[in-house]
Amino acid sequence: MTAIQVYDTTLRDGCQAEDITFTLDDKLRIAERLDAFGIHYVEGGWPGSNPRDAAFFAEAKKLRLTHARIAAFGSTRRYGVTCDVDPNVRMLLAAETPVVTIVGRTWDVPVEHDLRVPLDANLEIIDDTVRHLRARVDEVIFDAEHFFDGYRSNPGYALACLRTAAEAGATLLCLCDTRGGSVPTFVGAATRAARSAVAAPLGIHCHNDAELAVANSLAAVEAGAVQVQGVINGFGERCGNANLCSIIANLQLKLGHTCVPAGSLATLQQLSHFIDELANREPDKRQAYVGLSAFAHKGGLHVAAVQRRRDIYEHIDPALVGNHQRVLLSDLSGRSNIVYKAREFGIDLDSRDPAIVQLLADLKDLESRGYQYEGAEASFELLMQRALHGYERRFRLIGFRVIDEKRLENEPPLSEATIMLAGPDGKMEHTAATGNGPVQALDGALRKALIQFFPEIQEVALHDFKVRVLGSDGGVGAIVRVLIESGDAHDRWGTVGVSHNLIEASWQALVDALDYKLYKDCKQTTASDRAGAPEPRRAARAEA
Repeated sequence: MTAIQVYDTTLRDGCQAEDITFTLDDKLRIAERLDAFGIHYVEGGWPGSNPRDAAFFAEAKKLRLTHARIAAFGSTRRYGVTCDVDPNVRMLLAAETPVVTIVGRTWDVPVEHDLRVPLDANLEIIDDTVRHLRARVDEVIFDAEHFFDGYRSNPGYALACLRTAAEAGATLLCLCDTRGGSVPTFVGAATRAARSAVAAPLGIHCHNDAELAVANSLAAVEAGAVQVQGVINGFGERCGNANLCSIIANLQLKLGHTCVPAGSLATLQQLSHFIDELANREPDKRQAYVGLSAFAHKGGLHVAAVQRRRDIYEHIDPALVGNHQRVLLSDLSGRSNIVYKAREFGIDLDSRDPAIVQLLADLKDLESRGYQYEGAEASFELLMQRALHGYERRFRLIGFRVIDEKRLENEPPLSEATIMLAGPDGKMEHTAATGNGPVQALDGALRKALIQFFPEIQEVALHDFKVRVLGSDGGVGAIVRVLIESGDAHDRWGTVGVSHNLIEASWQALVDALDYKLYKDCKQTTASDRAGAPEPRRAARAEA
């Protein structure tokens, strides 16, 4: 078992992704979280490239990191300028980090046509810069830019660049697939050639332009690399960087290497979602290992199988990476799906129960009309309770009306909703509310009416609202599906509504969202009361 260093460049290479921006506070929080997870190196950015990166290195000195070392990133000195006056080199040293990573050209084509310097002069630049920095900082990592393209074009020169950096004192040579177009077999062969040419440790840094960044990174490790660079969740310039979530899990669970503490691996999904939250990205549900769908099962045959042996369709125990098994409900569902979901909700069912057969038929009929319960499990639980136990909503709609009005062209429209409903004691409530749209107005009026009977409704917040047009044949009269995510201080839940009318579909989802809150609180109160009540047989034995 080999120990593999993990070098995270989320704060530098990841920030070069389209639509990704981190505040200074975000960057500091990410650095602390990566350190707690067990990452070995955290690359903070390019000192002097922007005020935020400069501020990060100043503030990072105050962090009490216990595992990770902060690295500053920059480039080799300019042609014709000495290191002691080169502004980039000076800013790297001013960052006062224990590790400096410098990028240098190793492909003859950009050396001659981009830098426009002789090949020997580029070797001198690499040598001077590494020696200058190595005399002043603990570690100097040489990022061999375009190494794999250079090795393909002119292998002798690419390897000469590595030898130069190693002889100058670089503590690690990182082979970069800068264009992201290499394939694993070539990456493995080129890494082995580098391993034979130099004694210094090797790293790997891959981009994902051919969807092979993770595979290429693993190939390099198998060929002798001892450090992997990448980004949590894999975002980055163009098509992104190697995804450290997948790399860490594969190295540790599949290939037997050690990257992070075993306890940290069980928080991998939490780390992934934390980074996405600060990046203001919706987590990719289909992301390997940590995605919400990574261990989700929909087909009835699959569900029946994983209930007998989960490893029939799951390549690892989801808990190893902090994930969990999920069963989805759709028109592909079988009885096993219903039984599984019932158990999730604390209901023990027999798959031969006639009620299951009817519920499954109802579910498939509803989904044929456009309902979808994969992201609306609260609506499904209410549906199941109605079918199996005769559950009834604790309030009843009499009617509602929504008016949209725009008085002047240059003024925003105004929406007003009026609702009349009956509470649990039959008392009528007639309320109205305004909003910047019909759904907000309807939500406001509904809450205003229900709070009179159920004050706990105030705890519910609407977190997400999605509208999907189902088919294009109907044009503006097509059926629409509305998915709403709501939550309180303890949970989040999804609900669904379907109709030709957007307001009606929204109403269905809104009502289910608030009804589920009442149902959930009532269920928890009942369970708590049962837990607190004395168990009859134990009481009898005690008296005896």
